[in-house]
Amino acid sequence: MEESISKWDENLTNAMWEHLQLGDIDPKTMSPLVLAYIGDSVYDLAIRTFVISKGNMQVNKLNKHACGLVKAEMQSKMIGFIEPLLEPNEEAVYKRGRNAKSYTSAKNASITDYRRATGFEALMGYLYLSGRYNRMMELVTEGLKQVGEIKLS
Repeated sequence: MEESISKWDENLTNAMWEHLQLGDIDPKTMSPLVLAYIGDSVYDLAIRTFVISKGNMQVNKLNKHACGLVKAEMQSKMIGFIEPLLEPNEEAVYKRGRNAKSYTSAKNASITDYRRATGFEALMGYLYLSGRYNRMMELVTEGLKQVGEIKLS
């Protein structure tokens, strides 16, 4: 018995909250770097899910494709495309993340790309923790369209 993944399932997150007995989390009170910490993982999961939907292939090829989409340079490009689409509260979260004082440095990216990517990840974390999964995926999808990963219709 096999089930296919056809959409982002909010039941996964509901199950996580329930089984791990997580309390209410207010993302508005969280540090932008904490939002970026969870946003990095959530975005990575979305991208890995997207990449495997392209078809069965060797894991190293899947990983190479995914890594190209999650690196700071690509996240910086994506936020450049989707920033005009952001609601005021989303833009504020992005800017808080972008301007946060991080104690880590960019390994393979310019400082500008790194900071913009941190803002992008903070936005993803904020939307995830706010339960706005559809909005998060709308923005990711639009970014993927603009960088040529999804064909514009």
